[in-house]
Amino acid sequence: MTAEHIRLAVALRELRVRTGLSLAALSERTTYSKSSWERYLNGKSLPPRQAVQELCRVADEPNGRLLALWEIAESNWSGRAAVSAPVAVEPCPQLQPQEPPRRPDTGRPGLRGGRLTVGLACTVIVVGVALLLFWLPDREDPEDEPLSAHPPYSLAPQCHGAACEGQDPMRLVCGISPHTLITYRTATGAHVEVRYSEKCGASWARTWGARIGDRVEVTAGGPTHDVRVEDKADTETYVYTEMTAVRPDTTVRACFRPASADGERECVEARLDDAPVTARSPSPRRAGEE
Repeated sequence: MTAEHIRLAVALRELRVRTGLSLAALSERTTYSKSSWERYLNGKSLPPRQAVQELCRVADEPNGRLLALWEIAESNWSGRAAVSAPVAVEPCPQLQPQEPPRRPDTGRPGLRGGRLTVGLACTVIVVGVALLLFWLPDREDPEDEPLSAHPPYSLAPQCHGAACEGQDPMRLVCGISPHTLITYRTATGAHVEVRYSEKCGASWARTWGARIGDRVEVTAGGPTHDVRVEDKADTETYVYTEMTAVRPDTTVRACFRPASADGERECVEARLDDAPVTARSPSPRRAGEE
């Protein structure tokens, strides 16, 4: 279970408690069974995007924040974020700060003493927290579950401006409540959106409903970042580019390249003004018009 999956499960559990519904009652008001909700809320499996939407609907909660959390968790669950730079995590404290004994034959530190003790302690702590939070059965009576006033996790962005260039927007928590600058439907039926995070000072493009082999790229006058729809799993969810740093008055350009040899590239642009964020209406440019 990844840290992103834990964040999503905690948020879903808190939202379910707010509804005042038992798992059985929740299953009656959604298309998912009681056993499915038990797995989703306890982090045993990643819920479908539709399940997150339905829980938000039942709780009368805007779904933007929860869907952003789902995107982050799904990107790590599927392995698409594996190549991105991991978010820095505080290491466990050194329990024995003295230098470990050196082996007389090589002169290199051995794997005894403090380092082994620290490793075992960290493992016990992590496993214990996971067991306590998610592997205990979800209680039927929601009134028995206290609702924390403050979420036990941080959703602060992990980069800003130039530091976001070429980075994964979901991995670095820039995909929480971003602005949608423009949405465009391509000739093949795929959708392309240009997204902007004011807190991160960066934009990216995402697509859905695309076909295997389709490609989307984004630029804001600097490097161009692109992503390719690799397999069937990609066709069933969002696929997004890496980020490009932006400033006020920057024009962000996204282009869609279909997989078919006879397909034409389609491009749209959006401009960031001082405030509020605005965008020109879709006016796609096709190959040869530049």
